[in-house]
Amino acid sequence: MTDQALPPFIQPGERVVLFDGVCKLCNGWAKFLIRHDRQQRFRLASVQSAQGQALLAWFGLPTERFDSMALIEDRQLLVRSEAVLHIVAQLPGPWRLLALLRLIPRPLRDWCYDRIALNRYRLFGRYDSCLLPSADHARRFLHD
Repeated sequence: MTDQALPPFIQPGERVVLFDGVCKLCNGWAKFLIRHDRQQRFRLASVQSAQGQALLAWFGLPTERFDSMALIEDRQLLVRSEAVLHIVAQLPGPWRLLALLRLIPRPLRDWCYDRIALNRYRLFGRYDSCLLPSADHARRFLHD
């Protein structure tokens, strides 16, 4: 990875949220972002997609099982609670207030995040395959 290279599929200044495309909670998070990110600051990619797999590999992360949500901005990768709080801080209105959770020490935030992430299928369920974006939301997802 060179200082000049951007991750694959990402344009300069673009923010991409990687999420588990078969997790019902994660899909709910993606739908929440589409609904509340009115300025369309974030694009989305499931970790199961070709784009998601390429991004995970580019950052040296596991491609077979990835138990976190991630945010990529240019060359920077944020995961777990840091990614979530960085995203909500950029959403409009009251959602920004959730960023105050950064006052909680990161080890404690990440411990709570991990409890949910590791049990997400049992708690919220899973789909048999990744849901495809609707036509009006397709532009929000990374494509070849």
